[in-house]
Amino acid sequence: MGCKITGCGKALPDLTVTNDDLSRVVDTSDEWIVERTGIRERHIAVAETSTDLASRAGAQALERANVSAGDVDLLICMTITPDTVVPSQASMVKARLGLANAVAFDLNAACAGCVYGMEVAANMMEASALAHRDGDAPLRISQGNDMRTALVIGVDRLSRITDWTDRSTCVLFGDGAGAVVLEWDEAAPGILSGFLQNTDDPTLALACAQLRDLGTFPFGDATLDSPGAIMAASLDEVPEELDQGIHPFITMQGQKIFKWASKAMADAVRVVCERAGVPIDEVSLIVPHQANERIISFSAKKLKVPMERIQVSIGTVGNTSASSVLMALADAYEAGRVHEGDNVVLVGFGGGLTLGAILFVA
Repeated sequence: MGCKITGCGKALPDLTVTNDDLSRVVDTSDEWIVERTGIRERHIAVAETSTDLASRAGAQALERANVSAGDVDLLICMTITPDTVVPSQASMVKARLGLANAVAFDLNAACAGCVYGMEVAANMMEASALAHRDGDAPLRISQGNDMRTALVIGVDRLSRITDWTDRSTCVLFGDGAGAVVLEWDEAAPGILSGFLQNTDDPTLALACAQLRDLGTFPFGDATLDSPGAIMAASLDEVPEELDQGIHPFITMQGQKIFKWASKAMADAVRVVCERAGVPIDEVSLIVPHQANERIISFSAKKLKVPMERIQVSIGTVGNTSASSVLMALADAYEAGRVHEGDNVVLVGFGGGLTLGAILFVA
């Protein structure tokens, strides 16, 4: 308790790409996409970088929280599409926003990144509060940085790792950034419970290879480090596309991911409610990862929760990976769907396979 959300923000690229626009790129239609995903349009970055989008979302969250740049102690940036490997995406955003006092680092948990980042930030802030509390702390906690305010940002430009000739995946993804400000307040209930889980993905049902330029590598056979070799190294049976070597695009076995995600989302919501001692009926709003509207509705049925209590934003943005949950949360606040004292659950799921949920009091 004590870690509360005080501000949200989001940022989208200027270009809007409709389903009709995509039908001129691949063999698809608006009806086909909407029926299977619930997506009607998405935003694609043309001139905007991940740093641009993350900084805009972060600045909006800070403004809404009435927090100055100099008061931010911690910045966590969740992404699978950073502008640079070194420095980290968080370092780029830290410099852009002038967060002079912030410790900054990246976190990769794919589409569940928003929840993972918030859980990490909340635990770091709680540990800091215990370590710096006057008198004896209930546990011995090592002295470290005093962290009272955190900025957590999810940002991805999935357009840069999408195969725009593959109609089964290119219709799903969009670009964007979402952000939240977390502040420590002993008197506030804040985040009541969290849950993180990783399930092995032995068939790489959801994956994206990393290409490296090995043209100057002077030691042995550099082809052993090819995307196909790396991704197939742990597989008993190598899929044909891996055996032939693959490009660095997202690949997904849709039916496997749908089946896992529909159950996983419902399971995660149940766990955080049980850990917090809050009945699901007393949860005012569930904000899930916006992967597919059918996944969301299927999970809602498993939970016996009406869709009126679930935030669905996917129709206008698509799947934006690590930014998805935080963008949807910003939409919920802007629409007046979150009120003081409400129990709210955030739930994310994605490659890895990663799963996480948080229950907080608004």
